[in-house]
Amino acid sequence: MSPETPGLTDPLNKFVNNLKAKKRASATILAYKKDIAQLIEFLTKEGKTSFSQVTTDDLKNFLKKLAGKFTPKSISRKINALKTFYRFLLAEKIISEDVSLPLVHPKYENKQPRILSRLEYRALRDACREDPRTSAITEILLQTGIRISEIANLRLEDIKEKSLYIKPFESHEGREIPLNKAAKSALNHYLAVRPKTKETTVFITKNGRPLLIRNIRSTLGRYFKEAGIKDVCVNDLRHTFIYYQLISGAPLSLVSKLVGHKRETSTKKYLELVKGQIKEKIKLEEL
Repeated sequence: MSPETPGLTDPLNKFVNNLKAKKRASATILAYKKDIAQLIEFLTKEGKTSFSQVTTDDLKNFLKKLAGKFTPKSISRKINALKTFYRFLLAEKIISEDVSLPLVHPKYENKQPRILSRLEYRALRDACREDPRTSAITEILLQTGIRISEIANLRLEDIKEKSLYIKPFESHEGREIPLNKAAKSALNHYLAVRPKTKETTVFITKNGRPLLIRNIRSTLGRYFKEAGIKDVCVNDLRHTFIYYQLISGAPLSLVSKLVGHKRETSTKKYLELVKGQIKEKIKLEEL
């Protein structure tokens, strides 16, 4: 990596602090920081020492260099990062002109959410049945639709008699989610064998340390493979919950609230998948 100049790196540091002040999601901040750091590395090699020297052609050349390494969807996200960054530079009077405005997003097709069939999620359940911790994680994800970050941050104090309390996190509001019999049973089974520790995080390692998101991903990835489930990731359990609840007749507004979508439009995208399958009843289905 080429040595970077303060004229390029200082604005990035201020930009990151600005995103944090606006309480943008940590994943977004991390991604944007990495995207702009890639731009700075490119500009440094091109001999630029400040953003006032950068032209639209420079940005286009940067994106062309990335085109062979990243998908159109990733390039589109990087363009979002660039445009957000340049709006910040303009507002801070670091530049006098926003040269990112002419950048055009590449076209790409959004894939439909991956939904596990009943046969698949039952196979996953069978595969991890002898592992109380993974079984509880799987059951909670399937029966509540919470995010992987939310299950990783779950504390013992958040477990109520018949529900889970998801604390406010970044831009997401707190919410209480009902626990059905399947989820409650799996959770109780795990808690009965959970290692003794002062750590209050619900899911922990054998050494009593918090189970990290990457640990959950790798563990479930192993069980997906063992169950013979292909082209699937942990977040697809969330998609699966939403899909089957909508089919069962649960109101869109309720499902949206349970999974913590900030806008109902995020939940509405699933309606195309369930068209013609919704039952005439209002009930949260146990998967």
